Amino acid sequence: MSDIQLYNNSQSEEDIEVCQVLFEEINRSLPEAESKIWHAHPVWFLEGNPIVGYSKLKGCIRLLFWSGQSFGEDDLQNEGKFKAAAVRYTSVSEINKEDLSRWIGKARDVQWDYKNIVNRKGVLERLK
Repeated sequence: MSDIQLYNNSQSEEDIEVCQVLFEEINRSLPEAESKIWHAHPVWFLEGNPIVGYSKLKGCIRLLFWSGQSFGEDDLQNEGKFKAAAVRYTSVSEINKEDLSRWIGKARDVQWDYKNIVNRKGVLERLK
């Protein structure tokens, strides 16, 4: 069993369902991505750059897109001080797979260079 599956299975029953749908949809839409547990949460990378991941927060599962503020999507909420945006789920019924697929496609096409953010002293540059 993968580390991500172990992470998913460690959640509450309702959260396991949310995590499993996210896991399956992200893997289906980003087959070329490397996935692993990074900073204690499942994250998918393209060429070493973090693209999408999810994590357990109090009362929800947060789906985070590192470059999501550049997607032009109203349903994604700005997260943090860089370019990330997120959506929060409390139930699998809240997941709109069409939206999710579109966002994952944008995550592939719109990327800021988080891989080198430390080397650039916190300055983000657009990759795609």
